Amino acid sequence: MPLTFDSLSHGTIAFGFFNIESDMLLCDRYFLFADDFCRYVGDMAGRAGEPVYKASWTVQVIETAEGIGDLMGAIHGMRFTGFMGELYRRFPFPRLPEEFKQNPEGARTQSLVTEIISRYGNAQEIVVAADPKSMQVELGAYRFSHIQFQELLKYVWRGGYPRWKNEVRPAYVSDMKKQIMLKRIGIFDSIEFLD
Repeated sequence: MPLTFDSLSHGTIAFGFFNIESDMLLCDRYFLFADDFCRYVGDMAGRAGEPVYKASWTVQVIETAEGIGDLMGAIHGMRFTGFMGELYRRFPFPRLPEEFKQNPEGARTQSLVTEIISRYGNAQEIVVAADPKSMQVELGAYRFSHIQFQELLKYVWRGGYPRWKNEVRPAYVSDMKKQIMLKRIGIFDSIEFLD
């Protein structure tokens, strides 16, 4: 389930997983798979000693609320609109509360999720920059302090809300953490990943 996080540029925004059978993340109107996100962040961590990190990340962008759809309506099986509605028709919210856990094998649905989101969004390159002097991170149009950005990383590590099923993380999440913990400098300074 996406949660609200603070940003420097847009105030409070939604970030996170939004369907337990998909490993796709949203960052307001940006969408990308968690394995790509973790790989990008691992690269950022590997270059943490550089004066400024700058790279292009590929994301799907859905420009309108109608295109994104009604997440809560889809979760409750009442309103299936936009991308969220189509995804929840395919992968409904579980009936039993104990089954509400993020599937660590969610990457298996990527081809289907890619097909669905292509009807609502467009792939775009965004510029991502991390500045160790200002201790800020820019994800395209969104800007975060290093503490705010670290909260996003810790969310992915936990498997968001409701956490990873059986507390099993995908290898790409563990790899991201390893890359970050090798240096823990710049925007990664003092980050802690709790189990």
